[in-house]
Amino acid sequence: MTLNDFRDPAVRLEVATQIKILELASQVLEDDILGFRLARSFDLREIGLVYYVMASSENVADALRAAERYSRIMNEGVRLCFDMEGHTATVALEYVGVDRRGERQQIEFWIVTLVRICRQVTDGRLVPSRLQVRHLRAALPPEFRTFFGRDVEFGADGDVISFPVPVALLPLVGRDGYLHDLLRRYADEALVRKVPHGPTVRSKVEKTLTTLLPHGRGVAKEVARQMGLSTRTLSRKLGEQKTSFAEILDELRAALAKRYLKEEQLPVSEVAWLLGYRELSSLTHAFKRWTGMTPRQFRSRSQQKLSCSEKP
Repeated sequence: MTLNDFRDPAVRLEVATQIKILELASQVLEDDILGFRLARSFDLREIGLVYYVMASSENVADALRAAERYSRIMNEGVRLCFDMEGHTATVALEYVGVDRRGERQQIEFWIVTLVRICRQVTDGRLVPSRLQVRHLRAALPPEFRTFFGRDVEFGADGDVISFPVPVALLPLVGRDGYLHDLLRRYADEALVRKVPHGPTVRSKVEKTLTTLLPHGRGVAKEVARQMGLSTRTLSRKLGEQKTSFAEILDELRAALAKRYLKEEQLPVSEVAWLLGYRELSSLTHAFKRWTGMTPRQFRSRSQQKLSCSEKP
């Protein structure tokens, strides 16, 4: 890589390359907590669309769910998984197609960044109830205790940030329902249209499905054929990326359905056809599962919000 590559925000690096650069920089600079320091000092708004979707959410839990769904827009190599069960809310970080063993700087960067976001959007110094990371350290750096407000468990089974449920339900100071819905629309479109550096199997499946759905041919066998793969090979490759054809198809349909329904000139029956449904009832059933509303209820609500936003 050249210095110009580093200065160009349009240059995308695979997660394995990001990890290697941070580890090398840590060694050269003799800074054992470089990832931690970098995460403390950058402007969170540099994250872009994903940050603004999070910041306009209703509460911390909704913000972390948005991070789970849209983090792939900015990084294909790290998957966020949010869950609320019992008295605890957790966000786990998982690397996709990358060996996690021995890596420290990048994962510490991610954990600090997520905690910073939660604090900034609530305007409070939230303290996690538990912090766990897979890698080992001989001792806890004092900077970690000062920032997190608690100890970090090294050598754990996963990379997990935990909060009490009441913290996850805290309202955000910048919450804005109308802005949030608008930004989610853009984010959903970005997920559909995203062409990552070095297209992944998932992105190729999404692109192929988009052209096949209106013809009722959005099935794994046909997608695999157009990609020059067997159905079994496609399934295996998607499994390596921790996903499945059925999951991709469902998420793509959900994103496209919301976008199409905002176009008033498109009859709902035509939206169903564009998504590859033979019957309108099939779209209605799926859409209620995605949103809790029928397509017509969603369209009516969207039009009402648009009408309100246009009033002086």
